[in-house]
Amino acid sequence: MSSAPAPGPDRTTEPGPVRRSIEQASLPALEQLAKLPVWLPFLVLLLLMLGGGFLGGPVGWVLVGLALAFILWLFYLSWPRLNGVDRLMRVAVLLLFMAVTVVQLVPRG
Repeated sequence: MSSAPAPGPDRTTEPGPVRRSIEQASLPALEQLAKLPVWLPFLVLLLLMLGGGFLGGPVGWVLVGLALAFILWLFYLSWPRLNGVDRLMRVAVLLLFMAVTVVQLVPRG
């Protein structure tokens, strides 16, 4: 009794010109990221988020904005290759990140 593999994302459609140009423009940066130790981008992202949370104010928002932009960029590039569960997990991580950011950066009154 063999089971069929879980259906993956639909790869029959060609990416649009905007996605193609973003992927092409991102290629050099992705190649540089691939050369780094695996832990380094994670550490930089963690430091940006923690620094933004602890510093607060405009500097904190800039640091968190940089971290969020990096995460969104990676999500955008990986989205077509993900299945439904992986997409749901990515969205959950993003929403959690945004909720923690708001709690940390909005002044308590």
